[in-house]
Amino acid sequence: MKKITIIVPSYNEEEALPHLYERLNNMMNKLTQYEFEVLFINDGSKDKTLELIKEMRSKDRRISYVNFSRNFGKEIAMIAGLDYAQGDAVIFIDADLQDPPEIIPELIKYWEEGYDDVYARRNSRKGETFLKKFTSKMYYKVLQSLTRVEIQKDTGDFRLLDRRCVNALKKMRETQRCSKSMFSWMGYNKKEVMYDRDPRIAGKTKWNYKKLIDLAIDGITAFTTSPLRVSTLLSIPTFLSFAIYFIYIILNVIINNYKVQGYQVILLLNLFFFGLIILLIGIIGEYLGRIFNETKNRPLYFVDEYNGEKEQNL
Repeated sequence: MKKITIIVPSYNEEEALPHLYERLNNMMNKLTQYEFEVLFINDGSKDKTLELIKEMRSKDRRISYVNFSRNFGKEIAMIAGLDYAQGDAVIFIDADLQDPPEIIPELIKYWEEGYDDVYARRNSRKGETFLKKFTSKMYYKVLQSLTRVEIQKDTGDFRLLDRRCVNALKKMRETQRCSKSMFSWMGYNKKEVMYDRDPRIAGKTKWNYKKLIDLAIDGITAFTTSPLRVSTLLSIPTFLSFAIYFIYIILNVIINNYKVQGYQVILLLNLFFFGLIILLIGIIGEYLGRIFNETKNRPLYFVDEYNGEKEQNL
């Protein structure tokens, strides 16, 4: 009997967990030909999330959990889920039920047909603002324009991965992670499944715009070095424009006896070039910061407890 691990990163989801378990349980009970493991990654929750997970495990041994020593973030929770997953395939799903568990049988069907990465693509995104939808669309456009790897648009983490995809992702131990980019980068045989995304079943989203911006920066800088070429690409038209304008001023002075206000030219040029330099230094700084973090070679996370047993983190 094949085993499938459903990985649920959880951070302060006490309101949503009972609803999630009910729908997962209904789905799993219908697929009796598979063995299931529901692996919760408690990412340093401050509410009763861990207590609820332990209560569910006491009643249902299909429930497993990893309890972090503190909050490490969703991306780290996802790689931890892959590290601890026992299944022949894994499925990522959020605790807030925006991604309906009822889609899982369709993901499994395509997996059985030989696909390694069956990803769910959003046909609609209920409960999300126009600004969030617009910024998400623009982000994927920018990311695609910076890389030659095909990016799956309008997709999140809701997907099924075969064990060989899991093993591939476990080899990628960088600290600045963007799983969505990694899913595209690793390749393998992919299949798209369309679905309508629902509003949150309970609680509030943990993703504010600051976190989304940080995620977007991580996604771009972790996936491509193209922004480092911006300095070269900008320098060519910049200095060409400067040269043309300089020649124009000189000819205007010689032919038309034009009197140039020197301080105006100097001020504008200083503002332009200083702004350009600061921008380029910022881009380089993003990459240097990531190099600095990677050279520390620290563990990605520490586990306080796994299924009731204290972890030694050796």
